[in-house]
Amino acid sequence: MSKEYIIYIDEIILVIILLFRFIPKDKIREAHVAYLFKLLMTCSVGLAVAEFRLIEYPIRFFPYAIKANFLFEFFLYPAICAIFVVNYPEKKRTLSKFIYYFYYCTTLTIIEIIEERYTDILTYIHWNWFITWLAFFVTFYLSQKYNKWFFKK
Repeated sequence: MSKEYIIYIDEIILVIILLFRFIPKDKIREAHVAYLFKLLMTCSVGLAVAEFRLIEYPIRFFPYAIKANFLFEFFLYPAICAIFVVNYPEKKRTLSKFIYYFYYCTTLTIIEIIEERYTDILTYIHWNWFITWLAFFVTFYLSQKYNKWFFKK
């Protein structure tokens, strides 16, 4: 088994543990809505990025069916977004909210940079780390605002 598939398995296990740890039972509905909204965005944007060869995924699940990284676009990223939205510091100051965004976006970007440089999980073609960070920020922002609107009382 290649190191890429070991990384995939580790990421799956880690995200499942994080889901059970950081999503309270009383917020499972919010997590589902955040997951599905993020899935809608990553499905369209992730497929477009792969189709236009901005990023290439040399080793992926379902290589004949989809050019995007199925695991990341359809499970890992939406699940992390669900954790992000459910734990969003709604009543904190603006600086705290920005730090929350910055922490999530930067952590995910660093992981992606490491995977891009040292594995065959992805290869930047017409892409860079700043576009990744910005995409994370915008999609997290849209997901959080959508959930806030959806569950408005």
